[in-house]
Amino acid sequence: MSGLRLDVDFVDYLILAIYFVFVLGVGFAARRAIRDSSDFFLSGRSMPAWVTGLAFVSANLGALEIIGMAANGAQYGMMTLHYYWVGAVPAMVFLGIVMMPFYYGSKVRSVPEFLRRRFNRPTHLFNAISFAVAQVLIAGVNLYALALILQALLGWPLWLSIVIGAAIVLSYITLGGLSSAIYNEVLQFFVILAGLLPITVIGLVKVGGWDGLVEKVRASDLGDAGLHTFSQTASTGNPLGANWIGIVFGLGFVLSFGYWTTNFAEVQRALSAKDMNAARRTPIIGAFPKLLIPAVTVLPGLIALVTVQGLGAEEGDLTYNNAIPLLMRDLLPNGVLGVAVTGLVASFMAGMAANVSGFNTVFTYDIWQSYLRKDRPDGYYLRVGRIATIVGVLVGIGTAFIAAGFDNIMNYIQALFSLFNAPLFATFIVGMFWKRMSAWAGFWSLLLGFLASLTLYLGYLGGVFAFNSDLEESFWGAGAAFLTAVVVAVVVTPFTPAKPEHELRGLVYGLAGPSTGADVIVAGDRVWWRNPVLLGGVALVLAVVLYVPFW
Repeated sequence: MSGLRLDVDFVDYLILAIYFVFVLGVGFAARRAIRDSSDFFLSGRSMPAWVTGLAFVSANLGALEIIGMAANGAQYGMMTLHYYWVGAVPAMVFLGIVMMPFYYGSKVRSVPEFLRRRFNRPTHLFNAISFAVAQVLIAGVNLYALALILQALLGWPLWLSIVIGAAIVLSYITLGGLSSAIYNEVLQFFVILAGLLPITVIGLVKVGGWDGLVEKVRASDLGDAGLHTFSQTASTGNPLGANWIGIVFGLGFVLSFGYWTTNFAEVQRALSAKDMNAARRTPIIGAFPKLLIPAVTVLPGLIALVTVQGLGAEEGDLTYNNAIPLLMRDLLPNGVLGVAVTGLVASFMAGMAANVSGFNTVFTYDIWQSYLRKDRPDGYYLRVGRIATIVGVLVGIGTAFIAAGFDNIMNYIQALFSLFNAPLFATFIVGMFWKRMSAWAGFWSLLLGFLASLTLYLGYLGGVFAFNSDLEESFWGAGAAFLTAVVVAVVVTPFTPAKPEHELRGLVYGLAGPSTGADVIVAGDRVWWRNPVLLGGVALVLAVVLYVPFW
Protein backbone atom coordinates (compact mmCIF):
# COMPACT_ATOMS: atom_id res chain seq x y z
CA MET A 1 0.00 0.00 0.00
CA SER A 2 3.01 2.28 -0.24
CA GLY A 3 1.58 3.92 -3.35
CA LEU A 4 -1.50 4.89 -1.38
CA ARG A 5 0.38 6.65 1.43
CA LEU A 6 -1.14 10.12 1.76
CA ASP A 7 1.05 13.18 2.16
CA VAL A 8 -0.60 14.52 5.31
CA ASP A 9 0.65 17.33 7.52
CA PHE A 10 -0.15 18.77 10.94
CA VAL A 11 -3.36 20.49 9.78
CA ASP A 12 -4.78 17.23 8.39
CA TYR A 13 -4.05 15.39 11.63
CA LEU A 14 -5.56 18.23 13.66
CA ILE A 15 -8.85 18.08 11.69
CA LEU A 16 -9.05 14.32 12.25
CA ALA A 17 -8.24 14.66 15.95
CA ILE A 18 -10.92 17.33 16.45
CA TYR A 19 -13.46 15.02 14.85
CA PHE A 20 -12.54 12.13 17.16
CA VAL A 21 -12.93 14.41 20.18
CA PHE A 22 -16.43 15.36 19.02
CA VAL A 23 -17.38 11.71 18.43
CA LEU A 24 -16.30 10.61 21.90
CA GLY A 25 -17.87 13.72 23.42
CA VAL A 26 -21.22 12.76 21.91
CA GLY A 27 -20.81 9.30 23.43
CA PHE A 28 -20.19 10.69 26.92
CA ALA A 29 -23.08 13.16 26.57
CA ALA A 30 -25.50 10.44 25.42
CA ARG A 31 -24.46 8.19 28.31
CA ARG A 32 -26.09 10.57 30.78
CA ALA A 33 -29.49 10.03 29.17
CA ILE A 34 -29.41 6.24 29.45
CA ARG A 35 -31.60 5.06 32.31
CA ASP A 36 -32.84 1.72 30.98
CA SER A 37 -32.44 -0.73 28.10
CA SER A 38 -34.97 1.12 25.94
CA ASP A 39 -32.81 4.24 26.11
CA PHE A 40 -29.73 2.21 25.14
CA PHE A 41 -31.28 0.19 22.30
CA LEU A 42 -34.04 2.51 20.96
CA SER A 43 -33.17 6.01 22.26
CA GLY A 44 -36.32 5.91 24.40
CA ARG A 45 -38.37 6.42 21.17
CA SER A 46 -37.84 10.17 21.48
CA MET A 47 -35.98 11.33 18.33
CA PRO A 48 -37.40 13.99 15.93
CA ALA A 49 -37.94 12.99 12.29
CA TRP A 50 -35.18 15.15 10.79
CA VAL A 51 -32.62 13.55 13.12
CA THR A 52 -33.74 9.99 12.45
CA GLY A 53 -34.08 10.74 8.71
CA LEU A 54 -30.48 11.93 8.38
CA ALA A 55 -29.27 9.09 10.61
CA PHE A 56 -31.23 6.65 8.41
CA VAL A 57 -29.31 7.61 5.27
CA SER A 58 -26.01 8.22 7.11
CA ALA A 59 -26.10 4.71 8.59
CA ASN A 60 -26.02 3.44 5.02
CA LEU A 61 -23.11 5.72 4.05
CA GLY A 62 -20.53 3.16 5.02
CA ALA A 63 -18.09 1.08 3.01
CA LEU A 64 -20.92 -0.16 0.77
CA GLU A 65 -21.74 3.36 -0.30
CA ILE A 66 -18.40 5.17 -0.45
CA ILE A 67 -15.76 2.62 -1.36
CA GLY A 68 -18.16 0.11 -2.96
CA MET A 69 -20.14 2.53 -5.11
CA ALA A 70 -17.03 4.40 -6.25
CA ALA A 71 -15.54 1.01 -7.21
CA ASN A 72 -18.74 0.21 -9.09
CA GLY A 73 -18.69 3.61 -10.78
CA ALA A 74 -15.22 2.85 -12.12
CA GLN A 75 -16.08 -0.74 -13.07
CA TYR A 76 -19.66 -0.40 -14.37
CA GLY A 77 -20.11 3.31 -15.12
CA MET A 78 -23.49 5.05 -14.89
CA MET A 79 -25.30 1.74 -14.48
CA THR A 80 -24.28 2.08 -10.84
CA LEU A 81 -27.05 4.71 -10.57
CA HIS A 82 -29.54 1.83 -10.46
CA TYR A 83 -28.47 1.18 -6.87
CA TYR A 84 -29.92 4.55 -5.91
CA TRP A 85 -32.85 5.46 -8.13
CA VAL A 86 -34.47 2.05 -8.62
CA GLY A 87 -32.52 0.14 -5.98
CA ALA A 88 -33.16 2.35 -2.93
CA VAL A 89 -35.63 5.24 -3.17
CA PRO A 90 -38.81 3.22 -4.03
CA ALA A 91 -38.13 0.81 -1.17
CA MET A 92 -37.45 3.63 1.29
CA VAL A 93 -40.76 5.28 0.35
CA PHE A 94 -42.58 1.94 0.68
CA LEU A 95 -41.09 1.40 4.13
CA GLY A 96 -42.28 4.80 5.31
CA ILE A 97 -45.78 4.70 3.86
CA VAL A 98 -46.75 1.03 4.13
CA MET A 99 -44.60 -0.84 6.62
CA MET A 100 -43.70 1.60 9.39
CA PRO A 101 -47.31 1.71 10.71
CA PHE A 102 -46.97 -2.00 11.46
CA TYR A 103 -43.45 -1.83 12.89
CA TYR A 104 -44.01 1.24 15.02
CA GLY A 105 -47.66 0.62 15.84
CA SER A 106 -47.05 -2.91 17.08
CA LYS A 107 -44.38 -1.52 19.44
CA VAL A 108 -41.89 -4.24 18.54
CA ARG A 109 -38.28 -3.64 19.49
CA SER A 110 -36.80 -5.32 16.41
CA VAL A 111 -37.65 -6.89 13.05
CA PRO A 112 -37.13 -10.47 14.36
CA GLU A 113 -39.61 -9.71 17.16
CA PHE A 114 -42.20 -8.74 14.54
CA LEU A 115 -41.65 -12.13 12.87
CA ARG A 116 -42.17 -13.91 16.19
CA ARG A 117 -45.52 -12.24 16.64
CA ARG A 118 -46.59 -12.80 13.05
CA PHE A 119 -45.33 -16.38 12.74
CA ASN A 120 -43.65 -18.40 15.50
CA ARG A 121 -40.53 -18.80 17.61
CA PRO A 122 -38.57 -20.98 15.12
CA THR A 123 -39.01 -18.27 12.45
CA HIS A 124 -37.97 -15.68 15.02
CA LEU A 125 -34.84 -17.58 16.10
CA PHE A 126 -33.71 -18.33 12.54
CA ASN A 127 -34.06 -14.67 11.54
CA ALA A 128 -32.41 -13.40 14.73
CA ILE A 129 -29.37 -15.64 14.25
CA SER A 130 -29.06 -14.97 10.51
CA PHE A 131 -29.39 -11.21 11.07
CA ALA A 132 -26.74 -11.26 13.80
CA VAL A 133 -24.34 -13.18 11.52
CA ALA A 134 -25.02 -10.82 8.60
CA GLN A 135 -24.39 -7.73 10.74
CA VAL A 136 -20.98 -8.84 11.97
CA LEU A 137 -20.02 -9.79 8.41
CA ILE A 138 -21.05 -6.38 7.08
CA ALA A 139 -19.44 -4.66 10.08
CA GLY A 140 -16.24 -6.32 8.96
CA VAL A 141 -16.61 -4.69 5.52
CA ASN A 142 -16.91 -1.24 7.07
CA LEU A 143 -14.04 -1.93 9.44
CA TYR A 144 -11.82 -3.16 6.61
CA ALA A 145 -12.54 -0.02 4.60
CA LEU A 146 -11.79 2.16 7.62
CA ALA A 147 -8.53 0.27 8.14
CA LEU A 148 -7.53 0.89 4.50
CA ILE A 149 -7.80 4.63 5.09
CA LEU A 150 -5.88 4.53 8.37
CA GLN A 151 -3.24 2.39 6.69
CA ALA A 152 -2.91 4.89 3.84
CA LEU A 153 -2.93 7.82 6.24
CA LEU A 154 -0.49 6.55 8.85
CA GLY A 155 1.28 3.68 7.13
CA TRP A 156 0.23 1.18 9.79
CA PRO A 157 -0.08 -2.53 9.00
CA LEU A 158 -3.62 -3.54 8.02
CA TRP A 159 -4.20 -5.61 11.17
CA LEU A 160 -3.25 -2.72 13.45
CA SER A 161 -5.47 -0.32 11.49
CA ILE A 162 -8.40 -2.72 11.87
CA VAL A 163 -7.92 -2.98 15.65
CA ILE A 164 -7.59 0.81 16.12
CA GLY A 165 -10.66 1.50 13.96
CA ALA A 166 -12.69 -1.01 15.94
CA ALA A 167 -11.65 0.57 19.25
CA ILE A 168 -12.93 3.99 18.14
CA VAL A 169 -16.38 2.69 17.20
CA LEU A 170 -16.56 0.50 20.28
CA SER A 171 -15.94 3.45 22.57
CA TYR A 172 -18.89 5.63 21.63
CA ILE A 173 -21.43 2.83 21.04
CA THR A 174 -20.67 1.23 24.40
CA LEU A 175 -20.96 4.60 26.12
CA GLY A 176 -24.11 6.05 24.58
CA GLY A 177 -25.91 3.23 22.79
CA LEU A 178 -28.22 4.04 19.89
CA SER A 179 -28.55 7.72 20.81
CA SER A 180 -24.79 8.10 20.52
CA ALA A 181 -24.85 6.30 17.17
CA ILE A 182 -27.72 8.42 15.81
CA TYR A 183 -26.37 11.82 16.85
CA ASN A 184 -22.95 10.88 15.54
CA GLU A 185 -24.54 9.71 12.28
CA VAL A 186 -26.12 13.15 11.83
CA LEU A 187 -22.72 14.76 12.44
CA GLN A 188 -21.08 12.23 10.16
CA PHE A 189 -23.55 12.93 7.35
CA PHE A 190 -22.30 16.52 7.01
CA VAL A 191 -18.67 15.56 7.56
CA ILE A 192 -18.95 12.91 4.82
CA LEU A 193 -20.33 15.43 2.32
CA ALA A 194 -17.67 17.98 3.24
CA GLY A 195 -15.02 15.34 2.67
CA LEU A 196 -16.28 13.94 -0.64
CA LEU A 197 -17.48 17.07 -2.44
CA PRO A 198 -13.92 18.41 -3.00
CA ILE A 199 -12.97 15.14 -4.70
CA THR A 200 -15.83 15.49 -7.19
CA VAL A 201 -15.29 19.21 -7.83
CA ILE A 202 -11.50 19.11 -8.20
CA GLY A 203 -11.72 15.88 -10.20
CA LEU A 204 -14.19 17.40 -12.68
CA VAL A 205 -11.96 20.45 -13.09
CA LYS A 206 -8.99 18.18 -13.81
CA VAL A 207 -10.78 16.23 -16.56
CA GLY A 208 -12.22 19.34 -18.25
CA GLY A 209 -15.65 19.51 -16.64
CA TRP A 210 -18.63 17.31 -17.44
CA ASP A 211 -17.99 17.34 -21.21
CA GLY A 212 -14.39 16.33 -20.64
CA LEU A 213 -15.43 13.44 -18.40
CA VAL A 214 -17.94 12.20 -20.97
CA GLU A 215 -15.32 12.29 -23.71
CA LYS A 216 -12.76 10.43 -21.61
CA VAL A 217 -15.23 7.74 -20.46
CA ARG A 218 -16.17 7.11 -24.11
CA ALA A 219 -12.48 6.61 -24.85
CA SER A 220 -12.03 4.21 -21.90
CA ASP A 221 -12.66 0.47 -21.72
CA LEU A 222 -16.27 1.19 -20.67
CA GLY A 223 -16.96 3.10 -23.87
CA ASP A 224 -20.28 4.82 -24.52
CA ALA A 225 -22.08 2.11 -22.53
CA GLY A 226 -20.52 3.51 -19.37
CA LEU A 227 -22.61 6.68 -19.74
CA HIS A 228 -26.06 5.03 -19.84
CA THR A 229 -28.37 3.21 -17.45
CA PHE A 230 -31.21 1.44 -19.30
CA SER A 231 -30.62 1.97 -23.03
CA GLN A 232 -28.40 -1.11 -23.41
CA THR A 233 -30.13 -3.51 -21.03
CA ALA A 234 -32.27 -5.43 -23.54
CA SER A 235 -29.52 -8.05 -23.25
CA THR A 236 -26.57 -8.64 -20.94
CA GLY A 237 -24.14 -6.93 -23.33
CA ASN A 238 -23.46 -3.99 -21.03
CA PRO A 239 -20.87 -3.18 -18.34
CA LEU A 240 -23.04 -4.57 -15.53
CA GLY A 241 -23.64 -7.84 -17.38
CA ALA A 242 -27.34 -7.81 -16.47
CA ASN A 243 -30.53 -7.19 -18.45
CA TRP A 244 -33.38 -4.94 -17.36
CA ILE A 245 -35.36 -7.85 -15.87
CA GLY A 246 -32.55 -8.68 -13.46
CA ILE A 247 -32.06 -5.00 -12.66
CA VAL A 248 -35.73 -4.18 -12.06
CA PHE A 249 -36.80 -7.44 -10.41
CA GLY A 250 -33.59 -8.67 -8.77
CA LEU A 251 -32.16 -5.32 -7.68
CA GLY A 252 -35.09 -2.89 -7.79
CA PHE A 253 -37.59 -5.18 -6.11
CA VAL A 254 -36.11 -8.14 -4.24
CA LEU A 255 -32.68 -6.90 -3.12
CA SER A 256 -33.77 -3.30 -2.59
CA PHE A 257 -37.03 -3.93 -0.77
CA GLY A 258 -35.44 -6.82 1.11
CA TYR A 259 -32.70 -4.55 2.42
CA TRP A 260 -34.52 -1.30 3.13
CA THR A 261 -37.76 -2.69 4.54
CA THR A 262 -36.52 -5.60 6.68
CA ASN A 263 -32.92 -4.75 7.61
CA PHE A 264 -33.11 -3.85 11.29
CA ALA A 265 -29.90 -1.83 11.16
CA GLU A 266 -31.93 0.71 9.12
CA VAL A 267 -35.42 0.18 10.59
CA GLN A 268 -34.01 0.72 14.09
CA ARG A 269 -33.51 4.42 13.30
CA ALA A 270 -37.19 4.83 12.46
CA LEU A 271 -38.24 2.87 15.56
CA SER A 272 -36.41 5.44 17.69
CA ALA A 273 -38.61 8.27 16.36
CA LYS A 274 -40.84 10.18 18.78
CA ASP A 275 -44.21 9.30 17.20
CA MET A 276 -45.87 7.45 14.32
CA ASN A 277 -45.67 10.34 11.87
CA ALA A 278 -41.97 10.89 12.59
CA ALA A 279 -41.32 7.16 12.16
CA ARG A 280 -43.06 7.13 8.76
CA ARG A 281 -41.21 10.21 7.55
CA THR A 282 -37.80 8.89 8.66
CA PRO A 283 -36.94 6.78 5.56
CA ILE A 284 -38.67 9.28 3.23
CA ILE A 285 -36.60 12.18 4.55
CA GLY A 286 -33.56 9.99 3.99
CA ALA A 287 -34.64 9.34 0.37
CA PHE A 288 -34.03 12.94 -0.71
CA PRO A 289 -30.26 13.05 0.01
CA LYS A 290 -30.08 9.47 -1.28
CA LEU A 291 -31.13 10.76 -4.71
CA LEU A 292 -28.06 13.01 -4.89
CA ILE A 293 -25.39 10.86 -3.20
CA PRO A 294 -24.16 9.51 -6.60
CA ALA A 295 -22.56 12.92 -7.18
CA VAL A 296 -19.98 12.10 -4.51
CA THR A 297 -19.68 8.34 -5.08
CA VAL A 298 -20.35 7.30 -8.69
CA LEU A 299 -18.83 10.39 -10.30
CA PRO A 300 -15.53 10.03 -8.40
CA GLY A 301 -15.42 6.41 -9.56
CA LEU A 302 -15.66 7.53 -13.19
CA ILE A 303 -13.07 10.25 -12.58
CA ALA A 304 -10.71 7.65 -11.12
CA LEU A 305 -11.27 5.41 -14.15
CA VAL A 306 -10.08 8.09 -16.58
CA THR A 307 -7.34 9.65 -14.44
CA VAL A 308 -5.69 6.72 -12.61
CA GLN A 309 -3.68 4.68 -15.09
CA GLY A 310 -4.09 0.92 -14.64
CA LEU A 311 -7.10 1.12 -12.30
CA GLY A 312 -8.85 -2.23 -12.03
CA ALA A 313 -5.88 -4.45 -11.24
CA GLU A 314 -6.83 -7.51 -9.22
CA GLU A 315 -4.12 -6.95 -6.63
CA GLY A 316 -2.05 -4.09 -5.23
CA ASP A 317 -2.89 -0.41 -4.99
CA LEU A 318 -4.92 -0.19 -8.20
CA THR A 319 -7.96 -2.33 -7.32
CA TYR A 320 -11.33 -0.66 -7.86
CA ASN A 321 -11.77 -0.52 -4.07
CA ASN A 322 -8.98 2.07 -3.93
CA ALA A 323 -10.58 4.53 -6.37
CA ILE A 324 -11.44 7.09 -3.67
CA PRO A 325 -8.11 6.89 -1.75
CA LEU A 326 -6.20 7.20 -5.05
CA LEU A 327 -8.13 10.36 -5.97
CA MET A 328 -7.47 11.80 -2.51
CA ARG A 329 -3.77 11.18 -3.01
CA ASP A 330 -3.68 12.71 -6.49
CA LEU A 331 -6.11 15.63 -6.22
CA LEU A 332 -6.36 17.11 -2.75
CA PRO A 333 -4.07 19.68 -1.11
CA ASN A 334 -3.31 19.60 2.61
CA GLY A 335 -6.15 20.84 4.76
CA VAL A 336 -8.71 19.70 2.21
CA LEU A 337 -7.05 16.29 2.41
CA GLY A 338 -7.66 16.25 6.17
CA VAL A 339 -11.35 16.99 5.64
CA ALA A 340 -11.61 14.21 3.05
CA VAL A 341 -9.86 11.67 5.27
CA THR A 342 -12.13 12.66 8.15
CA GLY A 343 -15.17 12.27 5.88
CA LEU A 344 -14.15 8.76 4.89
CA VAL A 345 -13.39 7.77 8.47
CA ALA A 346 -16.81 9.17 9.45
CA SER A 347 -18.58 7.15 6.75
CA PHE A 348 -17.06 3.85 7.80
CA MET A 349 -17.71 4.55 11.46
CA ALA A 350 -21.35 5.36 10.67
CA GLY A 351 -21.79 2.12 8.75
CA MET A 352 -20.11 -0.02 11.37
CA ALA A 353 -21.99 1.69 14.21
CA ALA A 354 -25.30 0.86 12.48
CA ASN A 355 -24.28 -2.78 12.18
CA VAL A 356 -23.10 -3.01 15.78
CA SER A 357 -26.13 -1.23 17.28
CA GLY A 358 -28.45 -3.52 15.30
CA PHE A 359 -26.45 -6.56 16.39
CA ASN A 360 -26.44 -5.73 20.10
CA THR A 361 -30.21 -5.09 20.12
CA VAL A 362 -31.16 -8.31 18.34
CA PHE A 363 -28.68 -10.39 20.33
CA THR A 364 -29.91 -9.00 23.65
CA TYR A 365 -33.67 -8.93 23.05
CA ASP A 366 -34.18 -11.69 20.47
CA ILE A 367 -31.58 -14.27 21.44
CA TRP A 368 -30.39 -13.75 25.01
CA GLN A 369 -33.63 -12.56 26.64
CA SER A 370 -35.95 -14.73 24.53
CA TYR A 371 -34.10 -18.05 24.71
CA LEU A 372 -31.30 -17.98 27.30
CA ARG A 373 -32.10 -15.69 30.27
CA LYS A 374 -35.73 -14.65 30.62
CA ASP A 375 -37.36 -12.43 33.23
CA ARG A 376 -34.24 -10.70 34.50
CA PRO A 377 -34.19 -7.06 35.72
CA ASP A 378 -33.91 -4.41 33.02
CA GLY A 379 -30.46 -3.35 34.22
CA TYR A 380 -29.25 -6.89 33.52
CA TYR A 381 -30.17 -6.60 29.83
CA LEU A 382 -28.54 -3.18 29.64
CA ARG A 383 -25.27 -4.79 30.79
CA VAL A 384 -25.74 -7.65 28.32
CA GLY A 385 -26.20 -5.08 25.55
CA ARG A 386 -22.91 -3.42 26.34
CA ILE A 387 -21.12 -6.78 26.46
CA ALA A 388 -22.77 -7.74 23.13
CA THR A 389 -21.40 -4.51 21.67
CA ILE A 390 -17.88 -5.56 22.61
CA VAL A 391 -18.41 -9.07 21.24
CA GLY A 392 -19.86 -7.73 17.99
CA VAL A 393 -16.87 -5.48 17.43
CA LEU A 394 -14.41 -8.28 18.21
CA VAL A 395 -16.12 -10.61 15.73
CA GLY A 396 -16.18 -7.72 13.23
CA ILE A 397 -12.39 -7.57 13.50
CA GLY A 398 -12.26 -11.17 12.34
CA THR A 399 -14.74 -10.70 9.49
CA ALA A 400 -12.79 -7.66 8.28
CA PHE A 401 -10.13 -10.06 7.03
CA ILE A 402 -12.81 -11.92 5.01
CA ALA A 403 -13.73 -8.64 3.30
CA ALA A 404 -10.04 -8.06 2.53
CA GLY A 405 -10.17 -11.04 0.16
CA PHE A 406 -12.57 -9.32 -2.28
CA ASP A 407 -11.29 -6.91 -4.94
CA ASN A 408 -14.72 -5.22 -5.08
CA ILE A 409 -16.46 -5.29 -1.71
CA MET A 410 -19.75 -4.30 -3.34
CA ASN A 411 -19.92 -7.78 -4.88
CA TYR A 412 -19.42 -9.32 -1.43
CA ILE A 413 -22.11 -7.14 0.12
CA GLN A 414 -24.65 -7.94 -2.61
CA ALA A 415 -23.99 -11.66 -2.14
CA LEU A 416 -24.80 -11.29 1.57
CA PHE A 417 -28.00 -9.36 0.80
CA SER A 418 -29.20 -12.01 -1.66
CA LEU A 419 -28.66 -14.69 0.99
CA PHE A 420 -30.16 -13.00 4.03
CA ASN A 421 -32.45 -10.15 2.96
CA ALA A 422 -34.21 -11.49 -0.14
CA PRO A 423 -35.93 -14.52 1.49
CA LEU A 424 -36.78 -12.42 4.55
CA PHE A 425 -38.54 -9.82 2.41
CA ALA A 426 -40.60 -12.48 0.62
CA THR A 427 -41.69 -14.09 3.88
CA PHE A 428 -42.39 -10.69 5.37
CA ILE A 429 -44.44 -9.24 2.52
CA VAL A 430 -46.56 -12.35 1.94
CA GLY A 431 -47.26 -12.67 5.65
CA MET A 432 -48.21 -9.00 5.91
CA PHE A 433 -50.76 -9.07 3.08
CA TRP A 434 -52.04 -12.65 3.41
CA LYS A 435 -53.49 -13.28 6.84
CA ARG A 436 -54.03 -16.99 6.13
CA MET A 437 -50.29 -17.63 5.77
CA SER A 438 -49.45 -19.99 8.60
CA ALA A 439 -46.71 -19.79 11.20
CA TRP A 440 -44.84 -22.83 9.83
CA ALA A 441 -45.15 -21.51 6.28
CA GLY A 442 -43.20 -18.50 7.54
CA PHE A 443 -40.39 -20.66 8.89
CA TRP A 444 -40.05 -22.94 5.86
CA SER A 445 -40.28 -20.10 3.34
CA LEU A 446 -37.51 -18.24 5.16
CA LEU A 447 -35.26 -21.30 5.46
CA LEU A 448 -35.76 -22.69 1.94
CA GLY A 449 -35.49 -19.25 0.36
CA PHE A 450 -32.11 -18.84 2.05
CA LEU A 451 -31.00 -22.29 0.86
CA ALA A 452 -32.09 -21.53 -2.73
CA SER A 453 -29.91 -18.44 -2.84
CA LEU A 454 -27.03 -20.27 -1.16
CA THR A 455 -27.26 -23.12 -3.70
CA LEU A 456 -27.07 -20.68 -6.61
CA TYR A 457 -24.11 -18.85 -5.05
CA LEU A 458 -22.13 -22.01 -4.30
CA GLY A 459 -22.95 -23.35 -7.77
CA TYR A 460 -21.63 -20.15 -9.30
CA LEU A 461 -18.40 -20.36 -7.29
CA GLY A 462 -18.03 -24.00 -8.31
CA GLY A 463 -18.62 -23.35 -12.00
CA VAL A 464 -21.95 -25.19 -12.12
CA PHE A 465 -23.89 -22.01 -12.98
CA ALA A 466 -22.58 -19.36 -15.35
CA PHE A 467 -23.26 -15.63 -14.96
CA ASN A 468 -21.74 -12.59 -16.64
CA SER A 469 -20.64 -11.04 -13.34
CA ASP A 470 -20.75 -11.48 -9.58
CA LEU A 471 -23.47 -8.86 -9.42
CA GLU A 472 -25.66 -10.65 -11.95
CA GLU A 473 -25.41 -13.76 -9.77
CA SER A 474 -26.55 -11.68 -6.79
CA PHE A 475 -29.57 -10.37 -8.74
CA TRP A 476 -30.66 -13.84 -9.80
CA GLY A 477 -29.81 -15.34 -6.42
CA ALA A 478 -32.09 -12.78 -4.80
CA GLY A 479 -34.82 -13.57 -7.34
CA ALA A 480 -34.48 -17.30 -6.69
CA ALA A 481 -34.69 -16.77 -2.93
CA PHE A 482 -37.77 -14.57 -3.28
CA LEU A 483 -39.67 -16.89 -5.64
CA THR A 484 -38.78 -19.96 -3.58
CA ALA A 485 -40.01 -18.33 -0.39
CA VAL A 486 -43.29 -17.26 -2.01
CA VAL A 487 -43.94 -20.70 -3.53
CA VAL A 488 -43.14 -22.44 -0.24
CA ALA A 489 -45.52 -20.12 1.63
CA VAL A 490 -48.33 -20.90 -0.80
CA VAL A 491 -47.67 -24.67 -0.74
CA VAL A 492 -47.17 -25.13 3.01
CA THR A 493 -49.99 -22.88 4.27
CA PRO A 494 -52.96 -25.16 3.32
CA PHE A 495 -51.38 -28.06 5.21
CA THR A 496 -50.65 -26.17 8.43
CA PRO A 497 -52.97 -24.39 10.90
CA ALA A 498 -53.56 -20.65 10.60
CA LYS A 499 -52.97 -18.35 13.55
CA PRO A 500 -56.09 -17.01 15.27
CA GLU A 501 -57.11 -13.57 14.01
CA HIS A 502 -56.85 -11.99 17.45
CA GLU A 503 -53.11 -12.81 17.47
CA LEU A 504 -52.63 -11.07 14.12
CA ARG A 505 -54.24 -7.71 14.87
CA GLY A 506 -51.90 -4.88 14.06
CA LEU A 507 -49.57 -7.28 12.19
CA VAL A 508 -51.37 -7.84 8.87
CA TYR A 509 -53.44 -5.75 6.49
CA GLY A 510 -57.14 -5.93 7.13
CA LEU A 511 -56.70 -6.67 10.83
CA ALA A 512 -55.61 -3.33 12.26
CA GLY A 513 -55.11 -3.26 16.00
CA PRO A 514 -55.73 -0.29 18.27
CA SER A 515 -52.16 0.94 17.88
CA THR A 516 -52.21 0.92 14.06
CA GLY A 517 -55.66 2.32 13.46
CA ALA A 518 -56.26 5.12 10.96
CA ASP A 519 -56.48 7.73 13.70
CA VAL A 520 -52.88 7.01 14.71
CA ILE A 521 -51.48 6.60 11.20
CA VAL A 522 -52.67 9.98 9.94
CA ALA A 523 -51.93 11.94 13.11
CA GLY A 524 -49.92 15.02 12.20
CA ASP A 525 -50.11 14.31 8.45
CA ARG A 526 -52.45 17.17 7.59
CA VAL A 527 -49.65 19.72 7.13
CA TRP A 528 -48.36 19.06 3.59
CA TRP A 529 -44.68 19.07 4.43
CA ARG A 530 -45.28 16.43 7.12
CA ASN A 531 -47.41 14.17 4.93
CA PRO A 532 -45.47 10.93 4.26
CA VAL A 533 -47.55 10.06 1.18
CA LEU A 534 -46.96 13.44 -0.48
CA LEU A 535 -43.26 13.52 0.40
CA GLY A 536 -42.83 9.95 -0.82
CA GLY A 537 -44.56 10.76 -4.11
CA VAL A 538 -42.21 13.70 -4.70
CA ALA A 539 -39.17 11.47 -4.05
CA LEU A 540 -40.39 8.87 -6.57
CA VAL A 541 -41.01 11.50 -9.25
CA LEU A 542 -37.51 12.91 -8.74
CA ALA A 543 -36.03 9.41 -9.07
CA VAL A 544 -37.68 9.03 -12.50
CA VAL A 545 -36.73 12.53 -13.66
CA LEU A 546 -33.07 12.04 -12.72
CA TYR A 547 -32.88 8.97 -14.96
CA VAL A 548 -33.75 10.95 -18.10
CA PRO A 549 -30.30 12.49 -18.85
CA PHE A 550 -28.59 9.11 -18.33
CA TRP A 551 -31.04 6.77 -20.02
